[in-house]
Amino acid sequence: MARSARSRRTTAALAALSLGMLALTACNGDAKDDAAAPGAHATPSDTSADKGTSTPSPTSPGGTGGSGSSAGSGGGKSSDSPSTPAPSKTASDDGQDGGVGMCETTDLTYNVTVASRPVNHALLTASNKGSDPCLLSANELVITIPGLDGAAGHMGPEGKDWILKPGEKAYAGILFSHADTAGGKSADKVEVALATSESPTTVPINGGPVTVNDSQVTTFFGTAEDALTY
Repeated sequence: MARSARSRRTTAALAALSLGMLALTACNGDAKDDAAAPGAHATPSDTSADKGTSTPSPTSPGGTGGSGSSAGSGGGKSSDSPSTPAPSKTASDDGQDGGVGMCETTDLTYNVTVASRPVNHALLTASNKGSDPCLLSANELVITIPGLDGAAGHMGPEGKDWILKPGEKAYAGILFSHADTAGGKSADKVEVALATSESPTTVPINGGPVTVNDSQVTTFFGTAEDALTY
């Protein structure tokens, strides 16, 4: 009886121990599952990371191709740019005529009128009488006084050649004599040429005659006020 009771206690103890081990094993299994769960959650992020890593490789060639096509487009634009310049701007900036012929002396009409101010000055007005524009040479104007040797000297700043449209006017100031210079020759007309290589045209002086002893002329200006500043 004593042995049988001991045997039952031993069996009960072994059973309890087995149950404890089973419970521990189950806990360990749950812990492992829990530990595995973050790994499972991490897998999508790893996958997305892999996808993110793999995405640039097709994008990279595509990007390079895109860059190439952008560069190609840029190249196309740059190759087009020189072939389509703005002629008028370039002609104006470079001082070229841009296909417009030079104004000749006979292309313009002229008027010379004595100015009230400043004294001993006259205003030369030149008008394009033609139906086409022409390029007016601003600094080659030649003014001579019949009966006097030599052409008038230049005064004031140099100008820039500019296109004179049909009917448009250009102005130049003529100084006949300095106030502190005595003597001189009386004149009632001047000779005008747009270049030394051209034959001059004779223009009467409105409000003349004037006394000439040291004549000078400005370049052509766009306004009468500017022309009479010097």
